[in-house]
Amino acid sequence: MDEYQRLNKTTEPHPSEKKKARCCDHLKMFLAALSFSYICKTIGGVNMKTAITQIERRFDISSSVAGFIDGGFEIGNLLVIVFVSYFGSKLHRPKIIGIGCVIMGAGSILTALPHFFMGYYRYSIETHVNTTENSISTCSINQTVSLTMPSPEIVEKGCEKQSESYMWIYVLMGNMLRGIGETPIGPLGISYLDDFAKEGQSSVYLGILNSLAMIGVVVAFLMGSVFTQMYVDVGYVDLSSVRITPRDSRWVGAWWLGFLMCGLLSIICSIPFFFLPKSLNEPQNERKVSAFSHGLKTDEEKNQTANLTDHEKPVTLSMSDFLQSMKSLLTNHLYILFVVSTVIYLSSVIGGFTYVFKYIEQQYGQSISQGNFLLGLITIPCMTIGMVLGGYLIKKLKLTLVGIAKFSCFTAFMGLICQLLYFALLCDRKSIAGLTLAYDGINPLASHANEPLSYCNSDCNCDENEWEPICGKNGMTYLSPCLAGCTLGDGNKKPTVFYNCSCLEVSGFKSMNYSAHLGECPRDSNCRKRHYFYVAVQVMDAFFSALGATSFILLLVKNVLPELKSLAMGFHSLVIRALGGILAPIYFGAMIDRTCIKWSTTSCGARGACRVYDSVSFGIAYLGLNSILRFLAFVLYVALVYAMKKKYEGKDTKALENGRKIFDETSVESLNSNGHFVSSSSGVNDTHM
Repeated sequence: MDEYQRLNKTTEPHPSEKKKARCCDHLKMFLAALSFSYICKTIGGVNMKTAITQIERRFDISSSVAGFIDGGFEIGNLLVIVFVSYFGSKLHRPKIIGIGCVIMGAGSILTALPHFFMGYYRYSIETHVNTTENSISTCSINQTVSLTMPSPEIVEKGCEKQSESYMWIYVLMGNMLRGIGETPIGPLGISYLDDFAKEGQSSVYLGILNSLAMIGVVVAFLMGSVFTQMYVDVGYVDLSSVRITPRDSRWVGAWWLGFLMCGLLSIICSIPFFFLPKSLNEPQNERKVSAFSHGLKTDEEKNQTANLTDHEKPVTLSMSDFLQSMKSLLTNHLYILFVVSTVIYLSSVIGGFTYVFKYIEQQYGQSISQGNFLLGLITIPCMTIGMVLGGYLIKKLKLTLVGIAKFSCFTAFMGLICQLLYFALLCDRKSIAGLTLAYDGINPLASHANEPLSYCNSDCNCDENEWEPICGKNGMTYLSPCLAGCTLGDGNKKPTVFYNCSCLEVSGFKSMNYSAHLGECPRDSNCRKRHYFYVAVQVMDAFFSALGATSFILLLVKNVLPELKSLAMGFHSLVIRALGGILAPIYFGAMIDRTCIKWSTTSCGARGACRVYDSVSFGIAYLGLNSILRFLAFVLYVALVYAMKKKYEGKDTKALENGRKIFDETSVESLNSNGHFVSSSSGVNDTHM
């Protein structure tokens, strides 16, 4: 019997092996849960970008105000990012991430709520979606102006309803709440993985996270493509009474559906985090610095530290420690140079991505739905490949920290080249009578003066502020059927067709029937070809940007002390969100607003959303601002590489998988009792890894 028990004991796994297996399972579970949360937060972020133009039109606001709404996410994140990153790393990180996911989901649902409390969308002053009448005002010489203008009672009623447009504030509040909830996912999630991962696996896990996050990007773009094709009041109105199409600048898709789906997914992804442990045995960072930190402690302190388990170690949340840690970061010149360069670079990325769909729509005449589909189907898979390849190359080539900096500098340079190539793909201005061209179709208008009236429509008693664009057989777009001089309209057809348009005859178009159909004229074949080249360059740009994504994160966490990783990421995110996430959409939007040549008019007579832009000026402003920012970022990346080479000259900079951190011992005087860096009287010197 004793021999049998002895044999059984030998077959049982050792307790340490069980502990390691359990630790590995928990780490895998955390990685899976974090990947799901990355997918959900990416869906939410991209969904806002795809819906921002729809929100701008639905609430009749300018691009700069829409950019402010988009920046609300960063405002919410800003409020808590530093404290969550620092104090959260000392608490139960998985549970904090789970709580954040719940808040993120609640914010997405709040963003969608204004749709359910607003009236039906009216895409023009004359439009009443609750009626079956499908008439559009045409040239009526015998009528007076008063018959084409709304009565004072209608104007007053419209002004009362106009207060509904201020409901965009709830969209802003929901986006801010979503930003607060998203805060702990990145800093606490990555630091948790880096603490408990094996040597050299951090870059692999980062590559996995970033590549899986691309699934969320693809899903968000496909959602955006589907929902922007659906009318905003789908399920509430008779869609056969809606005259406009997704190509119309007044079209508003079902923007709210995406936010509802994002909210539900975010709440679901929070569940696994509440079942994960606070710690997985001894963290990697404690093992890595033990040899160095123990050398500065007394034998008594060593024994006390050795006897403490993870659950027994006291958690200290001292504000003085926080300030000392911030001082260590802010006096690290490599870290500061990296932060400044990435702020400028990501400002270009954030501002450009916010208005990329508007740019494609105005420049190439493609609908926002088509832009979403192409980005999701072609560009994003290339970004996924780039992210995986970037992490693999860093590990395979065993790049040192300086090598990683050179690699990121190369990817930034290739992105700048792609940005400059976009200028060669700009299309000519749209041919719009009274805005870009005179009614003869030949002479351009100086400074885009709004001259909607001509002798061909001067007797039609038209409303000059009306925007009901039609495309004539001559290839020119007219602001409205009335301003085109059309006397007859057939509302039973789709698209609606108008006849006897006198202004088409003025343009020299030789035909027996001067007709036009509802909607702007499509772009010519040459512009459509340029759009295909634009997509190809966009794929290259996205690939090189993704290729350097992992290197950027590694440069961030490897240039600071190991115990400051979470704080370094949090402060970096704070600066990015303050100067990039909040400001970039606003000043990009303000620059774009300056290129508008036709604004909508609200029922109260105020300026609303832009209907059409000068496509050439739009392109120059949009691409020019992007190129300037990327050039400045590239110059700073070169300076960062030079500074790192100078600092590490003559030192043994090991590959990441062989040595995670190299301390400049001459710059370190002591560590305080909590393990935080303490500077000398001359200041805090930099440490590197």
